[in-house]
Amino acid sequence: MDNTSANSYNEATPFADFENAFSEKAVRMGFIRKVYGILMVQLAITVGFICLFLYQEDLKFYVATHAEVFWIAFALLFVVMLVLVCCDNVRRTFPINLICLMLFTLLQSFLLGSAASFYDSEAVLIAVGICAVICLALTVFAFQTKWDFTMCSGMLLVALIVLIVFGFLAACIPSKVISIVYASLGAAIFSMYIVFDTQLMLGGNHRYSISPEEYIAAALNLYLDIINLFLMILSLVSSAHR
Repeated sequence: MDNTSANSYNEATPFADFENAFSEKAVRMGFIRKVYGILMVQLAITVGFICLFLYQEDLKFYVATHAEVFWIAFALLFVVMLVLVCCDNVRRTFPINLICLMLFTLLQSFLLGSAASFYDSEAVLIAVGICAVICLALTVFAFQTKWDFTMCSGMLLVALIVLIVFGFLAACIPSKVISIVYASLGAAIFSMYIVFDTQLMLGGNHRYSISPEEYIAAALNLYLDIINLFLMILSLVSSAHR
């Protein structure tokens, strides 16, 4: 009788482990769907603002002649980003987390639309198309590859610091060649960040992963990666058109 009970227990343990693993996988898949759903809404809002600034001359003229609007939006964006990054309670509490994220998206989209209005509309549309293809390819790569990019956080941080310092140099020494090198380096770094943040979200066999509670942080990270990649590609396309 005792042996039968023991055998039954031993046989039930693998099933319990499988059930827990299945439950964790289901939670992780729900988390991924939620993040990408939020991200798609963010990107749709951003594309809408870019189109608005490209084809509405009155809006473009108003923003160009009222620089204070740009700087007010920039200051508000910085404050909202600090709240999302530094305040765990805000970032994890519904619906205030979504409200803050959407406010951040609206402000970022306004600033990005303002910046895009200074470029040729054809160059902007080409950059959007290239960015979309690259992001899709990188996402598929991040899902399929056996390389663990979550272990490269230190290297990516160093590369980002180098890019920032190089950006100051490029601003002080105006040159088409330096601008192209800077934009190419930036596009490569933010492409790696897209893979890195995607794998953080996937979990599984990767060394590091982000908690399913942090869906706002995951969406924010990917959104900023894509925006920065778009700006670098836009700079490259614009330089090629000169």
